[in-house]
Amino acid sequence: MAALFISDLHIDASRPAIIDQFLEFLASEAKDADALYILGDLFETWIGDDAADAAQAAAIAGLRSLASHGVPCFVMHGNRDFLLAAQFCGMSGARLLPDPLIVTLYGEPVLVMHGDALCSDDRAYQRLRATVREPDWQRQFLALSIASRRALAGAARVGSQAHTAAVEYAITDVKRQQCRHGSAARRNRHAIARPHPSPRHPRPAGRRPPLHAHRARRLVRPG
Repeated sequence: MAALFISDLHIDASRPAIIDQFLEFLASEAKDADALYILGDLFETWIGDDAADAAQAAAIAGLRSLASHGVPCFVMHGNRDFLLAAQFCGMSGARLLPDPLIVTLYGEPVLVMHGDALCSDDRAYQRLRATVREPDWQRQFLALSIASRRALAGAARVGSQAHTAAVEYAITDVKRQQCRHGSAARRNRHAIARPHPSPRHPRPAGRRPPLHAHRARRLVRPG
C-alpha cells in the first residue's frame, strides 16, 4: 500500500469524463491506500461550501465513501478552490491542510504544496492570490447570493484565461531558482529528505494515518 498524491483535477460539470474517472479511482485503487492527498484545485471553481453543484456533490460523496472505508483524505487549497472550508470537510470527511506543509510519511519528511505561490514573477497574480485569501474579502464574497457568486466566478475564470494568454510563459511558470532555494531552506530548517512528494512509499506497519504535520515557513524572493 502507499500514500497517494493527486492534484489539479479541476472537476467541473462540463467535464463528466474527469468526474467518472475520479469516482472510479476512489472506488478502486484509492481504497487500498494508506492515505490520499489532494494538493489543490480539486474543483475548477468553488464559490462556497453552501453552493456545491451536482458534479461537485458527486465528488464529495466519493470522498466521503473513501473516508468511511478508513482511508484518511487530506485536501489542500488551490488557486481555484481556495474557499473550501469546514462544511466541505464535514460533507467529505476530508481534512484541509495548510499550504505549504511538511508531513512525515513512513519516517521521512516530505514537503507538499500546491505550487502557485512559487510563480513569483507573476506579480499581478500574486497580488490577487493574497487578496482573495484575506478573511474580510472572503466574508464579503460569501455574503453574496449564490447566483452572484457564480457569475463573478465565471467572469474571473475568463479573466484568468486572458491573463495567462497575455503574459509570457516564463512569468507564469514556477521559478526554478526559487523552488531550489525554498526547498533548500526548508531542508535546513526541517531536515527534509524529499522536497517533493513521491507517490509511492514502502508500506508502514499497521494502518494508522501517516500524517504528522508541522507548519512550514513560506519564503518569498525579495523584490
